[in-house]
Amino acid sequence: MELVSVIIPCYNAARWVGEAVESCLAQTYQPIEIIVIDDGSTDDSLAILRDFGDKIRLESGPEGGPNRGGNWARNRGFALSKGAYIQFLDADDYLLPEKIVHQVRFLEETGADVVYGDWRHQNETPVGASALGPVQVSGAQDDVLAALLRGWWTANHSILFRRKVVTAVGGWDESIEAGQDRDFFQSVALTGADIRYQPGCYTIYRRYGHVTTSTGNRLRWLENHEKILRKAERRLQETGRWTLTYRQALAHSYFHLARNYYARDKEKHQCLYAKVRQLDPHFVPQESAVYNAAYQLLGFPLAEWLAGALRRARKLQRST
Repeated sequence: MELVSVIIPCYNAARWVGEAVESCLAQTYQPIEIIVIDDGSTDDSLAILRDFGDKIRLESGPEGGPNRGGNWARNRGFALSKGAYIQFLDADDYLLPEKIVHQVRFLEETGADVVYGDWRHQNETPVGASALGPVQVSGAQDDVLAALLRGWWTANHSILFRRKVVTAVGGWDESIEAGQDRDFFQSVALTGADIRYQPGCYTIYRRYGHVTTSTGNRLRWLENHEKILRKAERRLQETGRWTLTYRQALAHSYFHLARNYYARDKEKHQCLYAKVRQLDPHFVPQESAVYNAAYQLLGFPLAEWLAGALRRARKLQRST
């Protein structure tokens, strides 16, 4: 049986990190090594992690030291790892017991480089209650790279990688501050790795209210997602894959960025919409039927104005 390395970056996750580690220890697959990189936590994370003793490999900098980011911690964990298979897991999420055994078996039987599955949210409330949401079916994609460029996504820890794939992509981009999981999976797909879907939900992804920790700062999220798209665009051009399919996929993601900037920065909104038209002169949105009709009849700015007015009306209706 090949060794699986589980890599957990941790920063001020005392409330959750114990459960994340326990979910790895409860896996029905063996052998597993659990590597936790604490990135300067100031809460009780280190004390909780030290209680696991030699069940995990723990590395930490000075308590309260500089926070170098989740991607730095993932790369450091990978550098310490020895597994033929690599599982990334955030400190506030957890795995179900048969996650790794199912996915290792799938990779060994198919010869694929990467496998991903389904996942579900665990919604947390400020008063401490939690509830599992419905299973999010990731589904098989005809072209995983095109789907990712278009905006499709699966939870990072629903994926299992062969070690050679992480090596080939060069690890996680430490300049990316939001959307890191999308960037990494997209970078893997850009290497031409054989990525396949295995049905089944063995992954729990915590959500606080209606947002996850990675989307708390919306402007930072938007800026980093534009950076991720431009990075993919350059890579496609460098590798001779600047095809209509991928240009159209990118156009849809740039369109969503443009929509998000409409009420925040009109100049940026116009610049991104020009990018959409450059990538796909015949672009047609795939939003709601009402929005699509407004776009066709009135154009992008008026369609956005109308969508915003409808959102405000619904919010007013809910509040009254």
